[in-house]
Amino acid sequence: MSETLRTLYPEIEPYASGHLDVGDGHSIYWERVGTPGAKPAVFLHGGPGGTIGPNHRRLFDPALYDVTLFDQRGCGKSTPHAELEANTTWHLVADIERLREMAGAEKWLVFGGSWGSTLALAYAEKYPERVSELVVRGIYTLTKGELDWYYQFGVSEMFPDKWERFIAPIPPEERHEMMHAYHRRLTSDDKATRIAAAKAWSLWEGETITLLPEPATSDPFAEEEYAHAFARIENHFFVNAGWLEEGQLLRDAHKLKGIPGLIVHGRYDMPCPAKYAWGLHKAWPEAEFYIVEGAGHAYSEPGILDRLIYATDKFAGKQ
Repeated sequence: MSETLRTLYPEIEPYASGHLDVGDGHSIYWERVGTPGAKPAVFLHGGPGGTIGPNHRRLFDPALYDVTLFDQRGCGKSTPHAELEANTTWHLVADIERLREMAGAEKWLVFGGSWGSTLALAYAEKYPERVSELVVRGIYTLTKGELDWYYQFGVSEMFPDKWERFIAPIPPEERHEMMHAYHRRLTSDDKATRIAAAKAWSLWEGETITLLPEPATSDPFAEEEYAHAFARIENHFFVNAGWLEEGQLLRDAHKLKGIPGLIVHGRYDMPCPAKYAWGLHKAWPEAEFYIVEGAGHAYSEPGILDRLIYATDKFAGKQ
């Protein structure tokens, strides 16, 4: 690694933004930043149920990129808020294709972290001819082992204090299936029940994604509107295993052959164990692979951010 860690590009406002009607009653918010007509890229946010933020625009050199960012169905500025109907992995993959056509890109760099890496892999394996390069961080392949590790037993051993707060809303007799117990509450007709469950679900994630406590990162997870969409949509995807066959993303990684790529993962990533990033590396050996020591899950961790900026610079021809 370079001695001086790379950091975000300066703050930038979109040069265009709007809503795209993707059918099924959904309208997704999109924005474009950088230089119109420059190297096309798309940014896929995490969650599911997260949102794009101003700092995500700053992962790309604005002089060299024309980046499309969007809020996935039901979250951020997309409508209807926290909607679960017609909201699956494959709906989102189709939305990415609609956005590519709207952007007029024959192919584009696909950038995704955490759940965004899941979605990026699903998209790239379905439409490899549309992906010029693939940058993935905090690898999540959405297998039963990964879900159990985070929501049943594993991370619970690392954060017993925060785990105790996570399980508190769930009666002991339901705790053998935490995701399903939460699902019942997050889909309740009673709004107070939904909000209480959403905050507990969301904060569990917000407080376990960084190596050291970072209130600036975790506090937004407790905000009611954000937590409601984040928890409902994420839980909806996870109880349905992402509408993926078990092990599908690694099984089909051979479809990525020939796509230039980069994989970056924090050594101490709690939500997403490094073994799955290693598995992707083995299945897609052409991609550059970095395990970042002294880092957790969040893209904002210095060593992870350095590698991500290195990747976008490299694929724009700056290296």
